[in-house]
Amino acid sequence: MVFASAGSEMIDMEYTGRVEGGVVVFDRKPRLAEGTAVKVQPIAKRERRKRAASELGEVLLSFAGKAKGLPHDMAENHDHYLYGTPKR
Repeated sequence: MVFASAGSEMIDMEYTGRVEGGVVVFDRKPRLAEGTAVKVQPIAKRERRKRAASELGEVLLSFAGKAKGLPHDMAENHDHYLYGTPKR
């Protein structure tokens, strides 16, 4: 989590990243003005795994319902369509 200082007030923004060669590298480019003072707090391993799983779930969910031209029972009988096993 990064807290940026804008004058006397703290702006609560959250950016994720990792340390590489002693430098913090963000996952995406932060929208911070050059020279902005920041406070960086390490997150626990459990929190990182939880966040990564959550982000993966969000990405995968964005594909839900997007496939076109599949059989109506594809979810139930995917093994049949992929591997030729008997339908359920």
